[in-house]
Amino acid sequence: MALHAVHHVAILVQDYEKSRHFYVDLLGFHILRENYRPNKKDWKLDLALDTMELEIFSAPAAPPRPTRPEALGLRHLAFRVADIKAEIADLQAKGIICEPVRIDEYSNKPFTFFFDPDGLPLELHE
Repeated sequence: MALHAVHHVAILVQDYEKSRHFYVDLLGFHILRENYRPNKKDWKLDLALDTMELEIFSAPAAPPRPTRPEALGLRHLAFRVADIKAEIADLQAKGIICEPVRIDEYSNKPFTFFFDPDGLPLELHE
């Protein structure tokens, strides 16, 4: 096996327009493709951030996460940043609340969590 990189991460969202606004307008992802799938009566939004792709599927009837972030499955999605304080200030200016900054006990780098509209934990890691 010769894996090279993560191609994409896929998430289900309850409110498509709200999540589209969050990831595109607030976080700055670029839209690659946006398609309504009439056979499934949902939207599929393919986004890019550098070399990573994020697939968003609308799923208004999906059950909520039972806990955060210790539910089975995806624990959180982490983004590498150069200046965590500047990125936190940018998120807060957009009305996005971040948890207090903590220090990773292994890398000794600062990190924080914030949440998408459906409560998916997102991390900034310097």
